[in-house]
Amino acid sequence: MTNALTEKLRQSRIESVAISLREDIGDGDITAALIPADRITSGRVITRENTTLAGRQWVDEVFRQIDETVKLSWFAGDGDTVAANQTLFTCAGNARSLLIAERTALNWLQTMSGVASQCHALARQVQHTGAKLLDTRKTLPGLRLAQKYAVTCGGCHNHRMGLYDAFLIKENHITACGSITKAITLARTIAPGKPVEVETENLAEVREALDAGADIIMLDEFTLDDIRTAVAWSAGRSTLEASGGISSNTLVAVAETGVDYISIGALTKDLRATDLSMRLDAIE
Repeated sequence: MTNALTEKLRQSRIESVAISLREDIGDGDITAALIPADRITSGRVITRENTTLAGRQWVDEVFRQIDETVKLSWFAGDGDTVAANQTLFTCAGNARSLLIAERTALNWLQTMSGVASQCHALARQVQHTGAKLLDTRKTLPGLRLAQKYAVTCGGCHNHRMGLYDAFLIKENHITACGSITKAITLARTIAPGKPVEVETENLAEVREALDAGADIIMLDEFTLDDIRTAVAWSAGRSTLEASGGISSNTLVAVAETGVDYISIGALTKDLRATDLSMRLDAIE
């Protein structure tokens, strides 16, 4: 991760956590107000199922924004695989602060760990091949950078971050420009140095994209035989990315064709949050 992206992620984390706290706390946690303001306690967060951890810095940021005096001690790091019923971290400090921060902290950790866990499971399926799994822009609104970070914690890889860092020329772009060749030529003029990817729907379009010098060619819903043909034609001239309707049931067969990348929207779109729980000790 570049320094610029690391800083962008840090800023996004601060802003996103602030928004998530505002929507939960509103003008004050009236239930936490039942606890005397000076009470101190401690607790721990456990995972109720096997998981790949992601979101530690988001949890830290939640507690930092609520109460910087709260102390957290972590027993696992992002990217670690943790067994069910294991303690992820302990917390100690003002009882009200722990209760106010609890749900938002767990929301971030369970969501991001859910993404990382799914990515870890799918990445293991293709680890015997040279194919790398990519996410897409099918992310939860406002959570793109967080989800894409979680993808990397699970052993998968990021596609472009947005509409600004790489070209992805699709059917409508090709129609508007007149052809794949014209679209690629114009892209090189508009933003020299930016990666140029073209989505193709058949082998004829693959041939044109190869001849036009596309950096990456997406093979959208190709049969296995057509993917193998595209791999043979390319022979390293362009990077090939398989996409469209690929599931855990078909993933291995696609990866074994020799394609470079496989993009799967479900990495971020169809997530299931990890089951976590915070248990507080007796309040002093």
